[in-house]
Parts: sequence; structure tokens; C-alpha cells
Amino acid sequence: MLAAIVTLGLCSALTACGDTTTAFKGSDITGSHLGQKWSLTGMDGKTYTPANFNGKVTLVLFGFTQCPDVCPTSLAELSQVMQLLGDLASRVQVLMISVDPERDSPEVLRAYVSGFDPRFLGLTGTPEQIKVAAAAFKAYYARAATVNGNYNMDHSANFYLLDAKGESRVLLANNAGAENIAHDIRALLR
Repeated sequence: MLAAIVTLGLCSALTACGDTTTAFKGSDITGSHLGQKWSLTGMDGKTYTPANFNGKVTLVLFGFTQCPDVCPTSLAELSQVMQLLGDLASRVQVLMISVDPERDSPEVLRAYVSGFDPRFLGLTGTPEQIKVAAAAFKAYYARAATVNGNYNMDHSANFYLLDAKGESRVLLANNAGAENIAHDIRALLR
């Protein structure tokens, strides 16, 4: 009898303490509070803050339209992610924050970003607004001079996933792969 009571108690305790953690493919950054307190202009001319995306899982990346390799590759991969998500993609917002406000006007961003997926949103702002947004994510960017007086932009190439409440949850490398990114987004949509 005592063995049955102990077994029943143990089973109840194990059931009550079920695993509530999520196994992400990327790095779990829950509690870091990255990505808060910024305001930028969208490619549609509207002002956006993190509050605009409450209710959706948001994937944020930093880049610029004249990026020769990382940005177009990343955006193409994120387009694949949206396809993999199917109907769930309507609950996801991809944001590309430009680190090159001098060249990336809202019109330029619209032409570039929407070419990958019309649901993606490009954001820009003044140099100070970009600096604040990058600091909010602890993202790196710097202007790098090239030949003939031109320049390139060095920048972080990570993807930041925020849950539907706007909390930063996952940091993914830009080469994580569409399946892994989709996995982590699905986990946040549960």
C-alpha cells in the first residue's frame, strides 16, 4: 500500500513538473531584453516601434541594400523560411533594419526588401535612430572606406527572434539554415 502511495505521489509530481522549456536551434536569449526602445521609419513612410509588432513573432536582421553577399543571401533564406511556415507565416514579421541611412531611403528599401518577400518590412531612420536601434540589439555596424571614395558597411549578421509579446528569445547565426529558423519560429508560435 505504501509503495502504491509513493508511486502515485511520484507520478503526480513528475506530471506537475512537466518540461516547460523550449529547445531552440539557436541560442536562447530569454531575459536579455534586447530589441527594446527604438523608433524607425518604415519603407512605407510610417513610424514603427517594437509595440507595432506585438502579437507577432518578429525576426530582426541588420543590413543594407548595397550589401554584396550576406544580406541578399539572408533575405533569400528568410523567404524560404516564410514558405516553410505556410499559414503560420501570417503571424511572423521580418524586419531588416538598414545600417546605411545615407543610401537606404524608404523608397530604396521598399524596392529591395519587397523583392525577396512582399511581407518583409525595411526600416531606416536618422543616423542617431539607427545607432539607438543597433544598441538596443547590441548589434555592430561601421562604415568601411573602399576605393574611389566609396564605402561599404560592416555589420552583425545575426537574426534576432522576438516572441509575440516583444521579448527577445532567440539569437540565430545567419547560416543557421531555413529549417532551423522555421523550427524556432514555430516554437515561439505555440
